[in-house]
Amino acid sequence: MDKDILTLISRDNSGFSKGQRLIAKYILENYDKAAFMTAGKLGKTVGVSESTVVRFAAELGFDGYPGMRKALQEMIRSRLTSVQRIEAAKDMLDDRNILKAVLSDDIDKLQNTLEEIDQQSFDQAVDQIVGAREIYIFASRTSRSLADFLAYYLGLIRAGVHLVDDNSAAEAYEQLLRIGPGDLFIGFTFPRYSSRSAKIMGFAKDRGAATVGLTDSESSPFYGMADICLFAKSEMVSFVDSLVAPMSLVNAIVIAVGARSREALSDTFKKLEQVWSDYKVFENVDV
Repeated sequence: MDKDILTLISRDNSGFSKGQRLIAKYILENYDKAAFMTAGKLGKTVGVSESTVVRFAAELGFDGYPGMRKALQEMIRSRLTSVQRIEAAKDMLDDRNILKAVLSDDIDKLQNTLEEIDQQSFDQAVDQIVGAREIYIFASRTSRSLADFLAYYLGLIRAGVHLVDDNSAAEAYEQLLRIGPGDLFIGFTFPRYSSRSAKIMGFAKDRGAATVGLTDSESSPFYGMADICLFAKSEMVSFVDSLVAPMSLVNAIVIAVGARSREALSDTFKKLEQVWSDYKVFENVDV
């Protein structure tokens, strides 16, 4: 299947029926909206039946309309501006159903991530984290929250964890000045992909560090660059990036790393509990 569905539609439209040509024309001109429409909604917008839309998807070689819509979403997710996201979401959400729609969509992302995650790659990433001399973690923009979370918990489990600042490109390179063989760089990037994240991973890789990329798909700039890529679904709903599945993946990494060093982890948290108690870090709540 051609990765770019727009190219596929443009190339194969000679054999389309009149109704299918109307669908093709609409998708080519409004792919950002069509990607979030149901078959019925697309048919109504174009002026054809829902069954015509389903046959159109089959004509392109998809098993059904959901497969075609997913291909559209895969193609556009790194292209849309925030304004286009808002416009596209109008066809997927209405004010009365936002809560259920967003939660259901996030549940789907978790399920799809679970079904598609590569266990071997996950295990290799955990091996790298456990065995690395020093670990450097970097993320930009909304992915920064994921990097903060991972760095915080890995820092409790082991020494030598560095969260690279994202204040400026120069600062990030300076903090990676001593990275090299035996070290591990962990990067995050999700649509819309930050150009800085890929450049900084390239910097770490050029200096001989192992690299792990947490991202969403083979369309990511990390794919083919990182030694290990772990994918978590993050397709957007409107202008907000969904980090539910990526955060769940980070949780799994932290727990897997902790499971490799149970005794050291237990000792660390015994010491932490004593510190927290001595300095009244947490409120005492009567149960």
